[in-house]
Formats: sequence, C-alpha cells, structure tokens
Amino acid sequence: MPERGQGRPAPAVRRFALVASLAALFVGATLAPAQASQRFAGEGEIEVAFSPRDDTEQVLIRLIAGARRSLKVQAYVFTSRKIADAMVAAHRRGVKVEVLADAQMNAREKGNAIPRLLAGGVPVAFETKYRAAHNKVLIVDAEGPSCAVLTGSYNFTWSANNRNAENVLIVRGQCALARAYRDNWLRHRAEATPVAALPWRP
Repeated sequence: MPERGQGRPAPAVRRFALVASLAALFVGATLAPAQASQRFAGEGEIEVAFSPRDDTEQVLIRLIAGARRSLKVQAYVFTSRKIADAMVAAHRRGVKVEVLADAQMNAREKGNAIPRLLAGGVPVAFETKYRAAHNKVLIVDAEGPSCAVLTGSYNFTWSANNRNAENVLIVRGQCALARAYRDNWLRHRAEATPVAALPWRP
C-alpha cells in the first residue's frame, strides 16, 4: 500500500503536466530553425590571402579568370574597376556571370563599379530585403568539376586591397560546398530586384 502522498497525481496536476508538455513541444517546433547548418567532409584545396600584405585583388581576378561555366557573385561594396572588368571579360568569353549587391551601398553611380558590369552585359540585382546584404562571395563553376568558393571579409574595393586588414578564403574542389553556396545565392536572387542603370531608387 503506498504511503500517504505517494499515490498517483491528482487529475488537475496531470492535466497541467500534459498541457505544459504540449506547449513545450509547440514552442520547440515553432522556434526550431529549418536548417541550423550544413557540414561537409574535408576535401579539395584551400587558399588564403590577407590584405594589405597580399595582393588580394589579384587573387580574385585570377579566380574569375579561371571560371569556365558560371560565376555567381555576392557583393556588399563594389568599387573595384579591375574586378568588374575581369567579370565582364568572363561574361564575354561565355561564362554565365550574375551579380547580387547590397542596394543601399551600391545605389549611387559615383565611384561605383556596377555601371561597368551593366555596360558589359552582366546581369545585376540589388538585395533590398535585408538591412545589409553583407556577403562577399564568388562561386565559380558550382556544377563542377573545377568548382571553387571564395568568401571572407574582403569587399571589392581599392581600400580593402590597400588600406584595410582583410582576409579571403578559397575552397577549391569541394563541389558540395559550392552547390550549397549556389543554392543560397539562388534564394537571395529570388528576393532581389534587377537593376538596369544607376543611380537606383526603390
């Protein structure tokens, strides 16, 4: 015979526990992210560059020059004419070059490299959904086999190459990673606004 106070919980207590459990499950389901992160097995080759010690701009230009099929770009600030010209040259040799850029940082024409891209026939779209579209990414030939992803702190600017403490990281030959970046790029492109000329206003 159970001692006093050690029997089954009262119905009200059981109902409260059930409601609390269901509430916890509901909150957990609604707060859980659709996908927290992705992991990839280590493979391929990694290259790093640090400005202003390294000529990081030339690292980007060489990567762009090596593109054969596609080049997808995400830029926060884009004023480097040399990088823009390398993208136009890739476009002219048949690479599918597409650029996403932060709307606020690239809306003005003065000092901007976006007009060089547009004049060269490179499609550009501005990201307006976010307070800052702060990605700095090049995705090269995500379809493989010679895929590469460049990311890091480096903006596509003269100051990033010559004045700032910046870094870039290039991962080559890890095509699953390249496709993950490409898929994220496509999600951002679906939300972006095509640009025909600068200055631009929403």
